[in-house]
Order: sequence, then C-alpha cells, then structure tokens
Amino acid sequence: MRSIFIAGDSGSGKTVVALGLALKLQKEGLKVGYFKPVDSAKGIQHQRGEDVALLKEILALTYEPAVLSPLQTGPHYLSGGQRRDTEALKEKIKTAWQTAKDNFDTLLIEGSLALDTAASIGIDSISLVKLFDAAMLYVIRPENDYDLDKTIFINNHFRLAGLPVLGNIFNNVDRTLIDKVRGIYLSLMEEQGHHALGVIPRNAEIASPNVKQFYNTLGGELLTNEGSGLERIVEEVVVGSMTIESALGYLRRAPNKAVITGGDRSDIALTALETSTSVLILTGGLYPDVGVLTRAAEKNVPVILVHYDTFSAIERLHEISHRIHPGDEQGVRIAQDNVINYCNWQAMLQYLSS
Repeated sequence: MRSIFIAGDSGSGKTVVALGLALKLQKEGLKVGYFKPVDSAKGIQHQRGEDVALLKEILALTYEPAVLSPLQTGPHYLSGGQRRDTEALKEKIKTAWQTAKDNFDTLLIEGSLALDTAASIGIDSISLVKLFDAAMLYVIRPENDYDLDKTIFINNHFRLAGLPVLGNIFNNVDRTLIDKVRGIYLSLMEEQGHHALGVIPRNAEIASPNVKQFYNTLGGELLTNEGSGLERIVEEVVVGSMTIESALGYLRRAPNKAVITGGDRSDIALTALETSTSVLILTGGLYPDVGVLTRAAEKNVPVILVHYDTFSAIERLHEISHRIHPGDEQGVRIAQDNVINYCNWQAMLQYLSS
C-alpha cells in the first residue's frame, strides 16, 4: 500500500486538499483512509482538532480519534516535566498508523502545523515521511515571490533528505497572483526539477470565514436579530479610525468586509453600511445611535458590540480561519471540485496504483 503525506504551513489549506483528494480517489474506486500523527491540542483536556473530526465523518472512518491522531502538541508541549522519549513516541505513532491503514488501499497522512513542528523530539514531518515510507505532497498558499523562494528551498531540502516528492500544490491563490503563479512560478520550479501538481484559485466561499465565526470568536452582544446575516462571508477587515472624508473611498474599495470601529463613531458605521459590509464590530462597550441599528437591520448586516478596545478585537481576529464542517455540503463539494478541476489528480492516482 502506498501513502501520501500532505504537508504545509498552518493556513495553507492542506486539510481541504486532503479532503478533496480523498473524495476523488474514493470515486475512482479506492478505499481511502486518513491519519494525522501529530495534531495541535486545544484546551486543557487536549481535545483533538476539527480536521480529524471532519475527515472521520466525511470518509465514514470507524476508528476512534485516538487512533487517527495519536499525539497532540501545543505551543508549550515540552513543559510539564514529562520525559520526551523519541523512540517511545515514534512507536506510539507507528502502532496507531498500523491500525489506521488497515483495510484501506491508500492512506492520506496530514502533517502538523509546519514541517518543523515537533522536530525537538524527532517527529517532525520529514522524519515521519521516512517512518511511513510515504511520498510528500507539499501545499503552499502563495502571497508573494518570497513564498516561491521558500517553496524551492523546502523542495531542495526534501531532495537532500532523500524523500520521494510527489509534487507541490499552490492553493488558495488570489486572482491578482494566479497568472504569475501559472506563468512564472511553475516554470521556475520545473527548471529546477520540482513538479507542480495544481494551482487552485482562491474561492471566497471556502477560504473566507463568515460572520458567525467572527461572533463566536469575539463574543460580546449581537445587537441585531439573531441569525440574521450570520452566514455572510468576510473577505477583509477594515478598522474605521479615520476621518469620514478619508473613510468613504477606502470603505468602497473593500468588498464583503468587517468594519471595526468605536461604538461612538456612528458616522463611520453609517458610512460603512452604504458599502459592501458584512458585519459591524463596535468596540469599547459603547452602544451605537439607534439610527445605526435601524439601518443595519434594513441592510441585514449584523452588529456585534464588544466590551474591549479595538486593538484587543483585532488581536482576537487572528484566531479566525474558515474551516469546513461535516454539515457544510457546499464546502465539501468545493473541496472536491478544486482537486478535480485544478489538480493533476491523475498523477496522484497513478502513483498510488503503481
């Protein structure tokens, strides 16, 4: 049985690629399993992440989460006084892997937050690829030319480490960069012997969080009708601290945005509501003028009031990223369509079938 190890930095979309690829391979007649050897723990009870729960349900996997993801880490995983025995940890992972791959034609293995995560205890992504004798599939979310530099550097590292590399997928590529990726980035990679297996354009419906995720992260009070407008997507975040004269042009240029401003800035709030705004976030615990709420209700734009300052609100927004949930039929369909329409899934299928 051959396996693919899907690696990439946090936010690259490797889980979505894994999901789409798994569904396509299933349609091609393969029995596909999923395994995430090192996951990022959440909370004091070390709950396994949503990625494992998503793949477990969508692929109808019968194994418990402790098998699908046997080891958890966090930002301070070396604390606690526990002895870090690399061989014992590898054995724990290997035992779970032997179970997780049983009765499947192939196993898609997802890497952790980054290639170097858990390197201090010898279970980084490169070490695990060797342990599983898998082929590496690297997922990149490019934002500028430096990301191509990093991708080539990492591919050179794969080569020096003697890893079998299936290829690279540029994922969630902004429309302003898509032609450059296809015309320049791919050529430069091929010239150096690194293969690209896909360029997936950014899709706001799958790449952007919605207002409900903002509300769950920020907390506070929902001043408009509960459930109204919470499914709106948020593509940009704008801080409304400027004068009204300079605000209008800027607010008009930003589509589907969240506008963060003080509750006492009714001028900014009303101006934002005349543009493409998905949600108003009012800071400082200051209730807005009734005219703001009336206009927001007319526009079906949720208004969230938080009792801390603008800077704290922005800091909390760093925790937000869109995640597909098992009931998100549209997100699951888009994930599969991305692999079918924008990736060389035939090459991956050929590798697994050879």
